Amino acid sequence: MRSVSLTSIFANGCRNFSAPVALVRTLALAPVSLSEQHNKLVQRTWSYRSPNRRTFTCESAKPDISRTATASCVNGYPEYDRLLPCPSQNMAPRIEHLVVRKGGCVLEYICEALDLPPQFVADLIYFGAVYNALVCPQPPPNATPEQVNVFKEVTAPSVLKKRASIKGKTVREAQKTFRITNVNQFVEAGTYLRVHVHPKRFPRCYEINWKSRIIAVTESFVVLDKPSGTSVGGTTDNIEESCATFASRALGLKTPLMTTHQIDNCTEGCVVLARTKEYCSVFHGKIRDKNVKKLYLALAAAPMPIGVIIHYMRPINMTPRLVSEDFIEGWHLCKLDILECKKVPWPSFVTEEKYCIENCQWLSKDYAYECKISLLTGRTHQIRAQLAACGAPIVGDSMYMPAAIAEITNPGVNPFGKCRKHYASENDKTVAITQWIGRHGKEPSVAIGLQACQISWDDGNHIYEARSPWWRCQEA
Repeated sequence: MRSVSLTSIFANGCRNFSAPVALVRTLALAPVSLSEQHNKLVQRTWSYRSPNRRTFTCESAKPDISRTATASCVNGYPEYDRLLPCPSQNMAPRIEHLVVRKGGCVLEYICEALDLPPQFVADLIYFGAVYNALVCPQPPPNATPEQVNVFKEVTAPSVLKKRASIKGKTVREAQKTFRITNVNQFVEAGTYLRVHVHPKRFPRCYEINWKSRIIAVTESFVVLDKPSGTSVGGTTDNIEESCATFASRALGLKTPLMTTHQIDNCTEGCVVLARTKEYCSVFHGKIRDKNVKKLYLALAAAPMPIGVIIHYMRPINMTPRLVSEDFIEGWHLCKLDILECKKVPWPSFVTEEKYCIENCQWLSKDYAYECKISLLTGRTHQIRAQLAACGAPIVGDSMYMPAAIAEITNPGVNPFGKCRKHYASENDKTVAITQWIGRHGKEPSVAIGLQACQISWDDGNHIYEARSPWWRCQEA
């Protein structure tokens, strides 16, 4: 099968590498040769209950290799020994965009097109890192004429007319991407593939005693004390290393838990996972009707006043989130209530090392301030962005603390800060915003001083609390 690579068309800032095999050997970190990997793949198949529902175990096609498929168990889940051991740091992003020239097995096609080991591609599919669409998406404006010609060639009406799979669909419908869940899935000529070769990894998933993090189990839902450094329901390129998956395994559930709401990867605390689709819809309705209340504990680097804090957040899905004290048409209201603020010791060096708290160069580290916060609106990064805008960023927050320091040391550098400058033109302001975002926005590696300490709904008929936050567990 010949391949057409559209990586340069769709890269959008993702790095591409000329030696993928060498890099993937490093990423896999499995002590087996490529020939051994190929033999394992031939002998081993993944089992699925349905095209849309994943199981939690892998089955062996031959009895004599069952040991390979079911390695030693840790905390109640099978050890996964192919993309493990999990790298301690994520590799640079690499996303490949391909158009299939000749139909065939998706695994074989990707292996040939990207020169990747079969075992590794099977792992990527298992992680949910491979997507397909019937028709290639529109290339971005910066595509070269040659790249545009490739797109026109595979999407020409005369070509699409011959494809029975597209009959009855608009081009827009046919360009919608879906996750591939079966290594043996057939992909026809003209199919678009997106392969996340370096999925975002969550090594903390393998360090946690998940049973000890379960707060409550009912017939409809599970309440989990989410560890920091983990994703609630997975990411675009990794649905395997998630709280929902590992909590399901720890409880021995046959049906995977479903997410009902999110908190940041670097935040710990209460999350509700639904056991049924019906309750997932019910809980979403409670959130929509504002019947779910959340309390947070935030470890701020400076004191915060008691009372309601209001900002407006720019409605653009880009981090770090920009907020303004002044009303701006179209920006989202951000509202939180500081209920308490008490002075506490700054976490010790040992504690910071244990929880991988990043040193963000805050000058005074004698005391921090533990704030109890009632979240009145639920925007992404809301508490983190609002506290930073008030000059009291959260301890360890490498995304927002450096920005707060920059504004404190150089008032006016933040385009939407308290001392913001007046710009001669909208273009100058746009440039300033772009520069501000470019200088900040490093995602915390594991934890920050933020915990969803309590969640309640139905007027307090259901109330659940998390354990003490990490900063209260100071080492002697």
